[in-house]
Amino acid sequence: MAEGDKNAEKLKEKANNCFKEKDYDNAIKYYTEALELNPANAIYFSNRSLAYLRTECYGYALADATKCLEIDKNYIKGYYRRATSNMALGKFKAALKDYETVVRVRPNDKDAKMKYQECNKIVKQKAFERAIASDEMKKSVVDSLDIENMMIEDEYTGPKLEEGKVTMSFMKEMMECFKDQKKLHRKCAYQILIQVKELLSKLPSLVEITLKETEKITICGDTHGQFYDLLNIFELNGLPSETNPYVSCSVAVKRKAPFVILTLFGFKLLLPDSFYLLRGNHETDNMNQMYGFEGEVKAKYTTQMFTLFSEVFQWLPLAQCINGKVLVMHGGLFSEDGVMLDDLRKIDRNRQPPDSGPMCDLLWSDPQPQNGRSVSKRGVSCQFGPDVTERFLDQNKLDYIVRSHEVKAEGYEVTHSGKCITVFSAPNYCDQMANKGAYIHLRGSDLKPEFHQFTAVVSTSDNNFDILTLTNVTITVHLLSYSTFQASRSQL
Repeated sequence: MAEGDKNAEKLKEKANNCFKEKDYDNAIKYYTEALELNPANAIYFSNRSLAYLRTECYGYALADATKCLEIDKNYIKGYYRRATSNMALGKFKAALKDYETVVRVRPNDKDAKMKYQECNKIVKQKAFERAIASDEMKKSVVDSLDIENMMIEDEYTGPKLEEGKVTMSFMKEMMECFKDQKKLHRKCAYQILIQVKELLSKLPSLVEITLKETEKITICGDTHGQFYDLLNIFELNGLPSETNPYVSCSVAVKRKAPFVILTLFGFKLLLPDSFYLLRGNHETDNMNQMYGFEGEVKAKYTTQMFTLFSEVFQWLPLAQCINGKVLVMHGGLFSEDGVMLDDLRKIDRNRQPPDSGPMCDLLWSDPQPQNGRSVSKRGVSCQFGPDVTERFLDQNKLDYIVRSHEVKAEGYEVTHSGKCITVFSAPNYCDQMANKGAYIHLRGSDLKPEFHQFTAVVSTSDNNFDILTLTNVTITVHLLSYSTFQASRSQL
């Protein structure tokens, strides 16, 4: 073996160890260094593809899996990685073709067979939906529900809406119910969804609010269905109220997310002018299928209820502007220059997101350190540099943007000379990333971001279902001095 190949193998082993420790960023780094020494090694590309999948960089994962198969068309893991990447990107037919290859070569691989069957089911479902589609406006699930005559059984002892309305006592009782892993009655769940759909449908795509000098608002990033970490935020920061308003950068659909989403929707109904929700990239039908939310709702409730959830997600606003100076969204900025706030106001959001354009970018894009734009690591939208951020802010007379969408080790990150802030509120994401969570306080007096960090609640797992207690929580506060914050923003 040549010296370069030996060194490449050492780097691969180093990367493999990082992967085992769930240090995916360093795993990617060492696989990349190994590929620089031996760029014709299919295994290195396949391994890096898997590391990219773990960090949800589906575009990069797809490119690596494709390159792996160009080098060695018989390397079966390459087909598996490419199929998984395409599934995540909603390219189900392409994924099915690769899963078929894996199953044909490995007929006893139970996981591959399960993924093939799942993908095949989705492809057939999509074909059926296209076949029955018509030009007529699709009827809402609400039209077929008879809530008034829906009975609540005598044996049900959980929370109930008071005269059909959400109250704070109902919210507290519902959160306790969810904490005990109990299900909200379907009638109550339907009542919340119907009411929140009506409320959200009246909102603009860009919600604009004004904080008085004495007022404060909390901005949360992704919670990704981590219900107990949402409770932890409320424990640390106080329950939402008219004097303690919140903005959430997404409702964060994941497999265990019904608890989180019904809680967020309940607070939106209780506090329509003090609790703000924005749509994220997971609030789409494709992502609901991929990450198990659809299956979870159908198992706990009905197919009809999942369809209603989908209808509600389409009405979630896309962005929020605070005091005309801070723009909040889930993803980021745009694939083209010249987008104005008025363009965001005009977006027709009541649909599944398109593959490109401002709506797609608001849900999917990410910042990058270098100027300009580049192809997205996710395979959707773009990555935008500090010069893009600067131009957008100048054109729209804004100070900075706040977004989520990415795991950050410290729970938040300030980039683009202080003009692009990422906040992520799901600590120890997926029980494996060991990251902190964070939320931000903004005060109307100066709109200076105050970062609050926290760690995951202590947990034990039982069949992937979290049983937790709110103990051993740590929290730190990082308050940027105004001069430091302004100085960081003036360096560009």
